[in-house]
Amino acid sequence: MTEPRHFLDIDQIDDTTLRGILDGAKARKAARAGRGQGKTDDDQPLAGKVLAMVFIQPSTRTRVSFDVGMRQLGGETIVLNSDDLQLDRGETMADTARVLSRYVDAIMLRTKSHGMLDELVAHATVPVINGLTDSSHPCQLMADVMTLEEHRGSARTQIVAWSGDGNNVATSWIHGAARFGYELRLACPEALSPSESAVNWARNQGASITVTESTEEAVSGADCIVSDAWVSMHDDQKSGRHNMLAPYQVNEQLMARAKPDAVFMHCLPAHRGEEVTASVIDGPRSLVWDEAENRLHAQKGILTWCLG
Repeated sequence: MTEPRHFLDIDQIDDTTLRGILDGAKARKAARAGRGQGKTDDDQPLAGKVLAMVFIQPSTRTRVSFDVGMRQLGGETIVLNSDDLQLDRGETMADTARVLSRYVDAIMLRTKSHGMLDELVAHATVPVINGLTDSSHPCQLMADVMTLEEHRGSARTQIVAWSGDGNNVATSWIHGAARFGYELRLACPEALSPSESAVNWARNQGASITVTESTEEAVSGADCIVSDAWVSMHDDQKSGRHNMLAPYQVNEQLMARAKPDAVFMHCLPAHRGEEVTASVIDGPRSLVWDEAENRLHAQKGILTWCLG
């Protein structure tokens, strides 16, 4: 039996494969818009396939983009929220994986616990896609790199600055630095530093990674500044995060320290007046809406690779 192609983390897939996924996504996007010579979705490559989307954590972009993407590729979806499953009544994720594998062709999981993803993968016999865990967000990174390259050219020539919490999205940006070749500088409070193991792995792969508490050091001469919400779904809102992260807000003054044509990215949802000001996220250098759209296109590339 052929082993399923899982899409779990950027560091677990080689750069050639990741580039191929993005190239396919770009070609389908261009063809669908009437540009380029790439395949259109008219061939319906996933006709007859069913994707189960399991949401332990709620979502807007992940749910809609995977649903629409699968449909555009000719497949179908089924949505399972926590209330639709028996996990709260004692059924294990292992048993859930075994059952779902008999019904569907692939499973996308969005959950707080990376351990839950690992358990699903260990017992599923169909491809599993990481739609988000508290450790990483690889689908978002693929859309982000696609967006960056659309506006700035090859990722290998870019300097990306992260300002804020060294969270799961930051971890995927770290993994991406090794796979796509951009320089990454992370400005984070010491108490919210990024994953040390991820940083060490990326550096061992040859990536240029800087970790600092200084936003000025991180953004000076940067091509792109990235931020994320100060309080995620799994964070304690009373933990003093706002006080620690206030100096890391992306505002006009911080953008001015980057290159004159630097762009701003954010995976959404955003909180204007907290991690980013309205003038930046709603301004001419913001790519957040292209970024959100590219979740659809990047995930179509992932789906066709997993089920190819």
